Amino acid sequence: MTQHSPIQAADAANAPVVAIVGATGAVGVELIRSLEMRNFPLSSLRLLASARSAGRTMDFRGAQVPVEELTEDSFAGVDIALFSAGATISRKFGPIAVAAGAQVIDNSSAFRMNDDVPLVVPEVNGDTIGNQSGIIANPNCVAAILTVALAPLHRKHTIRRLNIATYQAASGAGAAAMEELRQGTLAAIEGRDFTPEVLPHPYAFNIFSHNADVDPETGYNGEELKVIAETRRILARPDLPVGITCIRVPILRAHAMAVTVEFEEPVDEAEARALLAEGAGLRLVDDRAANHFPMPCEVSGGEDVHVGRIRRDLGDPSGRSLALFIAGDQLLKGAAQNAVQIAEALRA
Repeated sequence: MTQHSPIQAADAANAPVVAIVGATGAVGVELIRSLEMRNFPLSSLRLLASARSAGRTMDFRGAQVPVEELTEDSFAGVDIALFSAGATISRKFGPIAVAAGAQVIDNSSAFRMNDDVPLVVPEVNGDTIGNQSGIIANPNCVAAILTVALAPLHRKHTIRRLNIATYQAASGAGAAAMEELRQGTLAAIEGRDFTPEVLPHPYAFNIFSHNADVDPETGYNGEELKVIAETRRILARPDLPVGITCIRVPILRAHAMAVTVEFEEPVDEAEARALLAEGAGLRLVDDRAANHFPMPCEVSGGEDVHVGRIRRDLGDPSGRSLALFIAGDQLLKGAAQNAVQIAEALRA
Protein backbone atom coordinates (compact mmCIF):
# COMPACT_ATOMS: atom_id res chain seq x y z
CA MET A 1 0.00 0.00 0.00
CA THR A 2 1.23 3.50 -0.85
CA GLN A 3 2.44 5.43 2.18
CA HIS A 4 1.10 8.93 2.59
CA SER A 5 3.42 11.91 2.77
CA PRO A 6 3.12 14.63 5.41
CA ILE A 7 0.45 17.22 4.58
CA GLN A 8 1.55 20.82 4.17
CA ALA A 9 -1.82 22.31 3.22
CA ALA A 10 -3.89 24.16 5.77
CA ASP A 11 -6.93 22.24 4.57
CA ALA A 12 -6.12 18.59 3.90
CA ALA A 13 -9.34 18.13 1.95
CA ASN A 14 -8.04 20.46 -0.76
CA ALA A 15 -4.53 19.03 -0.95
CA PRO A 16 -3.98 16.99 -4.14
CA VAL A 17 -2.69 13.48 -4.57
CA VAL A 18 0.50 13.76 -6.62
CA ALA A 19 2.16 11.02 -8.67
CA ILE A 20 5.67 11.10 -10.15
CA VAL A 21 6.20 8.91 -13.22
CA GLY A 22 9.87 8.06 -13.59
CA ALA A 23 10.53 8.74 -9.93
CA THR A 24 13.90 6.97 -9.78
CA GLY A 25 15.49 8.83 -12.71
CA ALA A 26 17.65 11.95 -12.46
CA VAL A 27 14.72 14.33 -13.00
CA GLY A 28 12.37 12.20 -10.89
CA VAL A 29 14.69 12.53 -7.92
CA GLU A 30 14.73 16.30 -8.43
CA LEU A 31 10.92 16.39 -8.68
CA ILE A 32 10.77 14.88 -5.19
CA ARG A 33 13.33 17.41 -3.99
CA SER A 34 11.49 20.33 -5.61
CA LEU A 35 8.21 19.35 -3.96
CA GLU A 36 10.08 19.41 -0.65
CA MET A 37 12.00 22.62 -1.31
CA ARG A 38 8.91 24.53 -2.37
CA ASN A 39 6.67 23.06 0.36
CA PHE A 40 4.15 21.98 -2.24
CA PRO A 41 0.89 21.06 -0.45
CA LEU A 42 -0.17 17.50 -1.10
CA SER A 43 -2.08 14.81 0.73
CA SER A 44 -0.04 11.86 -0.56
CA LEU A 45 2.72 11.10 -3.01
CA ARG A 46 2.86 8.11 -5.36
CA LEU A 47 6.18 7.15 -6.89
CA LEU A 48 5.89 5.24 -10.17
CA ALA A 49 8.64 3.60 -12.19
CA SER A 50 9.49 0.45 -14.13
CA ALA A 51 9.03 -3.01 -12.68
CA ARG A 52 12.75 -3.28 -11.91
CA SER A 53 12.54 -0.29 -9.54
CA ALA A 54 9.32 -1.36 -7.84
CA GLY A 55 9.71 -2.23 -4.18
CA ARG A 56 12.50 0.18 -3.30
CA THR A 57 11.70 3.22 -1.17
CA MET A 58 12.60 6.90 -1.49
CA ASP A 59 12.67 9.56 1.19
CA PHE A 60 10.11 12.37 1.12
CA ARG A 61 9.74 14.76 4.06
CA GLY A 62 11.21 12.21 6.41
CA ALA A 63 8.95 9.34 5.31
CA GLN A 64 9.93 6.35 3.20
CA VAL A 65 7.63 6.20 0.18
CA PRO A 66 7.57 2.92 -1.81
CA VAL A 67 8.15 2.90 -5.56
CA GLU A 68 5.32 1.19 -7.43
CA GLU A 69 5.34 -0.31 -10.89
CA LEU A 70 3.75 1.96 -13.49
CA THR A 71 0.62 0.35 -14.92
CA GLU A 72 -2.56 1.50 -16.58
CA ASP A 73 -4.26 1.38 -13.17
CA SER A 74 -1.71 3.62 -11.44
CA PHE A 75 -3.65 6.89 -11.71
CA ALA A 76 -6.86 6.14 -9.81
CA GLY A 77 -7.37 9.01 -7.38
CA VAL A 78 -4.39 11.01 -8.66
CA ASP A 79 -4.94 14.76 -9.07
CA ILE A 80 -1.57 15.81 -10.54
CA ALA A 81 0.79 13.49 -12.43
CA LEU A 82 4.34 14.71 -13.03
CA PHE A 83 5.86 12.73 -15.90
CA SER A 84 9.60 12.33 -16.42
CA ALA A 85 10.13 8.95 -18.04
CA GLY A 86 10.65 9.79 -21.71
CA ALA A 87 8.41 10.48 -24.68
CA THR A 88 7.36 6.88 -25.30
CA ILE A 89 6.04 6.45 -21.75
CA SER A 90 4.36 9.87 -21.86
CA ARG A 91 2.56 9.14 -25.12
CA LYS A 92 1.23 5.86 -23.75
CA PHE A 93 0.40 6.75 -20.15
CA GLY A 94 -0.28 10.52 -20.35
CA PRO A 95 -3.72 10.11 -21.94
CA ILE A 96 -4.47 7.24 -19.53
CA ALA A 97 -3.70 9.53 -16.57
CA VAL A 98 -5.91 12.28 -18.01
CA ALA A 99 -8.76 9.81 -18.56
CA ALA A 100 -8.45 8.84 -14.88
CA GLY A 101 -8.93 12.48 -13.88
CA ALA A 102 -5.33 13.62 -13.41
CA GLN A 103 -3.74 16.84 -14.62
CA VAL A 104 -0.56 15.78 -16.42
CA ILE A 105 2.59 17.91 -16.45
CA ASP A 106 4.94 16.23 -18.90
CA ASN A 107 8.70 16.74 -19.00
CA SER A 108 9.28 14.85 -22.26
CA SER A 109 9.20 16.09 -25.85
CA ALA A 110 6.02 14.10 -26.58
CA PHE A 111 3.50 16.95 -26.57
CA ARG A 112 5.55 20.15 -26.67
CA MET A 113 4.58 21.15 -30.18
CA ASN A 114 0.92 20.08 -29.99
CA ASP A 115 -1.26 23.12 -30.63
CA ASP A 116 -3.74 22.09 -27.94
CA VAL A 117 -1.06 21.53 -25.26
CA PRO A 118 0.39 24.61 -23.51
CA LEU A 119 4.19 24.77 -23.41
CA VAL A 120 4.83 26.68 -20.22
CA VAL A 121 7.57 28.53 -18.37
CA PRO A 122 5.59 30.23 -15.57
CA GLU A 123 7.80 33.35 -15.40
CA VAL A 124 7.43 33.83 -19.15
CA ASN A 125 4.01 32.66 -20.33
CA GLY A 126 2.20 31.42 -17.25
CA ASP A 127 -0.97 33.06 -18.53
CA THR A 128 -1.26 30.28 -21.15
CA ILE A 129 -2.14 27.77 -18.43
CA GLY A 130 -5.62 29.21 -17.90
CA ASN A 131 -8.09 26.58 -16.75
CA GLN A 132 -6.22 23.88 -18.61
CA SER A 133 -7.22 20.33 -17.82
CA GLY A 134 -5.38 17.54 -19.52
CA ILE A 135 -1.71 17.81 -20.45
CA ILE A 136 0.72 20.70 -19.98
CA ALA A 137 4.19 20.40 -21.50
CA ASN A 138 7.42 21.27 -19.72
CA PRO A 139 9.95 22.73 -22.20
CA ASN A 140 13.38 21.58 -23.24
CA CYS A 141 15.88 22.53 -20.54
CA VAL A 142 17.76 25.05 -22.69
CA ALA A 143 14.54 26.73 -23.85
CA ALA A 144 13.27 27.03 -20.27
CA ILE A 145 16.47 28.58 -18.90
CA LEU A 146 16.94 30.80 -21.96
CA THR A 147 13.44 32.24 -22.01
CA VAL A 148 13.49 33.10 -18.29
CA ALA A 149 16.44 35.36 -19.05
CA LEU A 150 14.94 36.77 -22.25
CA ALA A 151 11.48 37.50 -20.81
CA PRO A 152 12.19 40.89 -19.14
CA LEU A 153 13.84 42.16 -22.33
CA HIS A 154 11.21 40.60 -24.60
CA ARG A 155 8.38 42.38 -22.76
CA LYS A 156 9.97 45.80 -23.25
CA HIS A 157 11.71 45.53 -26.60
CA THR A 158 11.00 43.53 -29.74
CA ILE A 159 13.63 40.86 -30.31
CA ARG A 160 14.70 40.67 -33.92
CA ARG A 161 17.13 37.72 -33.82
CA LEU A 162 18.87 35.33 -31.41
CA ASN A 163 22.28 33.71 -31.78
CA ILE A 164 23.11 31.11 -29.13
CA ALA A 165 25.95 28.79 -28.17
CA THR A 166 25.20 26.34 -25.36
CA TYR A 167 27.50 24.56 -22.93
CA GLN A 168 25.40 21.61 -21.74
CA ALA A 169 26.04 19.38 -18.75
CA ALA A 170 25.88 15.61 -18.43
CA SER A 171 22.62 15.93 -16.47
CA GLY A 172 20.84 16.65 -19.75
CA ALA A 173 21.57 13.09 -20.85
CA GLY A 174 20.42 11.53 -17.58
CA ALA A 175 21.89 9.85 -14.51
CA ALA A 176 23.84 7.28 -16.56
CA ALA A 177 25.69 10.04 -18.45
CA MET A 178 26.51 11.79 -15.17
CA GLU A 179 28.01 8.55 -13.83
CA GLU A 180 29.92 8.02 -17.08
CA LEU A 181 31.46 11.47 -16.69
CA ARG A 182 32.52 10.65 -13.12
CA GLN A 183 34.04 7.30 -14.09
CA GLY A 184 35.66 8.66 -17.24
CA THR A 185 37.23 11.54 -15.34
CA LEU A 186 38.60 9.19 -12.68
CA ALA A 187 40.04 6.94 -15.38
CA ALA A 188 41.68 9.89 -17.15
CA ILE A 189 43.25 11.13 -13.93
CA GLU A 190 44.58 7.65 -13.16
CA GLY A 191 45.83 7.16 -16.71
CA ARG A 192 43.49 4.23 -17.44
CA ASP A 193 41.70 3.52 -20.71
CA PHE A 194 37.98 4.18 -20.61
CA THR A 195 35.41 3.34 -23.30
CA PRO A 196 32.22 5.45 -23.19
CA GLU A 197 28.95 3.57 -23.49
CA VAL A 198 26.27 6.20 -22.81
CA LEU A 199 27.63 9.04 -24.93
CA PRO A 200 29.39 8.62 -28.28
CA HIS A 201 32.67 10.36 -27.40
CA PRO A 202 35.08 10.58 -24.46
CA TYR A 203 33.55 13.08 -22.02
CA ALA A 204 36.29 13.77 -19.49
CA PHE A 205 38.38 16.84 -20.40
CA ASN A 206 36.59 17.06 -23.75
CA ILE A 207 33.76 18.90 -25.45
CA PHE A 208 31.73 17.75 -28.43
CA SER A 209 28.64 18.57 -30.44
CA HIS A 210 25.42 17.58 -28.69
CA ASN A 211 24.77 13.89 -29.25
CA ALA A 212 21.26 14.30 -30.73
CA ASP A 213 20.92 13.08 -34.31
CA VAL A 214 21.94 15.58 -36.98
CA ASP A 215 19.44 16.50 -39.68
CA PRO A 216 21.29 15.84 -42.96
CA GLU A 217 19.53 18.67 -44.77
CA THR A 218 20.06 21.56 -42.34
CA GLY A 219 23.10 20.29 -40.43
CA TYR A 220 21.35 21.13 -37.15
CA ASN A 221 20.96 18.42 -34.52
CA GLY A 222 17.71 17.50 -32.80
CA GLU A 223 18.53 19.44 -29.65
CA GLU A 224 19.15 22.62 -31.63
CA LEU A 225 15.95 22.24 -33.61
CA LYS A 226 13.96 21.67 -30.40
CA VAL A 227 15.37 24.82 -28.79
CA ILE A 228 14.52 26.88 -31.87
CA ALA A 229 10.94 25.61 -32.12
CA GLU A 230 10.20 25.75 -28.39
CA THR A 231 11.74 29.19 -27.82
CA ARG A 232 9.56 30.56 -30.60
CA ARG A 233 6.48 28.95 -29.08
CA ILE A 234 7.16 30.09 -25.49
CA LEU A 235 7.78 33.68 -26.62
CA ALA A 236 4.81 33.55 -29.05
CA ARG A 237 7.16 34.51 -31.89
CA PRO A 238 6.67 31.74 -34.49
CA ASP A 239 8.93 33.40 -37.07
CA LEU A 240 11.72 34.56 -34.73
CA PRO A 241 15.12 33.93 -36.41
CA VAL A 242 17.26 31.78 -34.11
CA GLY A 243 20.75 30.44 -34.74
CA ILE A 244 22.16 27.93 -32.26
CA THR A 245 25.04 25.53 -31.65
CA CYS A 246 24.63 23.03 -28.77
CA ILE A 247 27.76 21.58 -27.18
CA ARG A 248 28.26 18.97 -24.45
CA VAL A 249 30.81 20.06 -21.83
CA PRO A 250 32.24 17.98 -18.94
CA ILE A 251 30.04 19.48 -16.21
CA LEU A 252 27.83 17.26 -14.05
CA ARG A 253 24.81 19.55 -13.91
CA ALA A 254 23.73 23.06 -14.92
CA HIS A 255 23.73 24.37 -18.48
CA ALA A 256 25.28 27.64 -19.60
CA MET A 257 24.85 29.61 -22.81
CA ALA A 258 26.28 32.61 -24.60
CA VAL A 259 23.47 34.58 -26.24
CA THR A 260 23.51 37.54 -28.59
CA VAL A 261 20.15 39.30 -28.79
CA GLU A 262 19.41 41.66 -31.67
CA PHE A 263 16.50 44.05 -31.11
CA GLU A 264 14.44 46.13 -33.52
CA GLU A 265 15.88 49.30 -31.99
CA PRO A 266 19.01 50.18 -30.02
CA VAL A 267 18.77 49.03 -26.38
CA ASP A 268 20.86 50.67 -23.70
CA GLU A 269 23.06 48.25 -21.76
CA ALA A 270 22.22 49.90 -18.43
CA GLU A 271 18.49 49.58 -19.11
CA ALA A 272 18.90 45.91 -19.98
CA ARG A 273 20.85 45.30 -16.77
CA ALA A 274 18.12 46.99 -14.73
CA LEU A 275 15.37 44.95 -16.41
CA LEU A 276 17.23 41.71 -15.82
CA ALA A 277 17.94 42.59 -12.20
CA GLU A 278 14.18 42.75 -11.57
CA GLY A 279 13.25 39.72 -13.69
CA ALA A 280 11.28 36.90 -12.08
CA GLY A 281 13.41 33.82 -11.44
CA LEU A 282 16.62 35.68 -12.30
CA ARG A 283 19.72 36.67 -10.38
CA LEU A 284 22.04 39.28 -11.86
CA VAL A 285 25.69 38.13 -11.65
CA ASP A 286 27.58 40.80 -13.54
CA ASP A 287 30.70 41.97 -11.68
CA ARG A 288 33.21 43.19 -14.23
CA ALA A 289 35.75 44.33 -11.65
CA ALA A 290 35.96 40.85 -10.12
CA ASN A 291 35.47 39.07 -13.47
CA HIS A 292 32.56 37.26 -11.79
CA PHE A 293 29.78 36.11 -14.07
CA PRO A 294 27.34 33.15 -14.18
CA MET A 295 28.95 29.75 -13.55
CA PRO A 296 27.50 26.23 -13.39
CA CYS A 297 29.06 25.63 -9.96
CA GLU A 298 27.06 28.54 -8.53
CA VAL A 299 23.68 27.66 -10.03
CA SER A 300 23.84 23.91 -9.35
CA GLY A 301 21.18 23.07 -6.79
CA GLY A 302 19.67 26.56 -6.94
CA GLU A 303 16.34 27.73 -8.31
CA ASP A 304 17.38 31.01 -9.95
CA VAL A 305 18.74 31.44 -13.45
CA HIS A 306 21.89 33.59 -13.37
CA VAL A 307 22.51 36.19 -16.06
CA GLY A 308 25.49 38.48 -16.62
CA ARG A 309 28.27 39.58 -19.00
CA ILE A 310 25.76 42.12 -20.29
CA ARG A 311 27.45 44.21 -22.95
CA ARG A 312 27.03 45.73 -26.36
CA ASP A 313 27.84 43.42 -29.24
CA LEU A 314 30.78 45.19 -30.84
CA GLY A 315 30.08 43.26 -34.02
CA ASP A 316 26.88 45.26 -34.51
CA PRO A 317 27.68 48.97 -34.93
CA SER A 318 23.95 49.81 -35.02
CA GLY A 319 23.73 49.35 -31.24
CA ARG A 320 20.76 47.02 -31.55
CA SER A 321 22.54 43.93 -30.20
CA LEU A 322 23.48 42.89 -26.68
CA ALA A 323 25.54 39.90 -25.52
CA LEU A 324 24.61 37.92 -22.39
CA PHE A 325 25.89 34.88 -20.53
CA ILE A 326 23.32 32.68 -18.78
CA ALA A 327 23.50 29.65 -16.50
CA GLY A 328 20.79 27.57 -14.85
CA ASP A 329 20.38 24.20 -13.19
CA GLN A 330 19.21 21.83 -15.92
CA LEU A 331 17.60 19.41 -13.47
CA LEU A 332 15.74 22.16 -11.59
CA LYS A 333 14.66 25.17 -13.66
CA GLY A 334 15.35 23.18 -16.80
CA ALA A 335 13.10 20.33 -15.68
CA ALA A 336 11.74 19.45 -12.20
CA GLN A 337 11.37 22.89 -10.65
CA ASN A 338 9.57 24.24 -13.70
CA ALA A 339 7.11 21.35 -13.53
CA VAL A 340 6.39 22.01 -9.84
CA GLN A 341 5.94 25.72 -10.59
CA ILE A 342 3.34 24.79 -13.20
CA ALA A 343 1.57 22.65 -10.57
CA GLU A 344 1.64 25.63 -8.19
CA ALA A 345 0.11 27.85 -10.87
CA LEU A 346 -2.68 25.33 -11.41
CA ARG A 347 -3.60 25.60 -7.73
CA ALA A 348 -3.32 29.39 -7.52
